[in-house]
Amino acid sequence: MRSATRLSFALAFGLFAPLWAADCIPFTQARDHLGEEQCVTGKVLRVKRGIRGTTFFDFCEDFRVCPFTVVVFPGKLKDIGDVRALENRVIEVHGPVKEYDGRAEIVLDQLRQLGSQAALIPKLPKNFDVENKGHYSAGSFSLPGKPYATHPKKHPATLPIEVPDDNEQQ
Repeated sequence: MRSATRLSFALAFGLFAPLWAADCIPFTQARDHLGEEQCVTGKVLRVKRGIRGTTFFDFCEDFRVCPFTVVVFPGKLKDIGDVRALENRVIEVHGPVKEYDGRAEIVLDQLRQLGSQAALIPKLPKNFDVENKGHYSAGSFSLPGKPYATHPKKHPATLPIEVPDDNEQQ
């Protein structure tokens, strides 16, 4: 039993060892390492959601002039968890540093890219809806209503109307 525990620990350590071995650079220097596999560190000031459900980590007060960001696409958010727990924490992110829109970024695809901070992230609630911008409502089911009743169109009378005289009917 003990050897199985040691083996699983060794395997887990072997998976994360390359991530822990790297020296992290501050996020301000990430632009100098484009195209490299790097560990970038910094304090996450804000975790915000974009229009289409993409999540961004802001390391600067004004994100427009910040030299670095971390991006989590909506399809990966369920695999990673509730990253909002990382707000106001110093984190290390491991991965290839890419350039997008004039700044350096790391795309967060796997939870293990966060190293030891991965333990801080809770799983997303089951009814979390990325498209609904963080509101936790799965919605309610209702049957479709009756279709609108259609009535035949009433045509107006054409003028002049020919009305028979009373004398003609006798």
